[in-house]
Amino acid sequence: MKELDNYPKSLTKAIRYIKQDAPPDKLKEIQKIVNYAIEKRMTNAK
Repeated sequence: MKELDNYPKSLTKAIRYIKQDAPPDKLKEIQKIVNYAIEKRMTNAK
């Protein structure tokens, strides 16, 4: 995970959880939460 070295450790742990341990039924929920947070941040950045 060399590309994640520049990000906080919490993000690295979250990505690792999604790749390895997250149950398939939770992935859609995680995706909604992450997409919402990114959209909200991008809207506020303008």
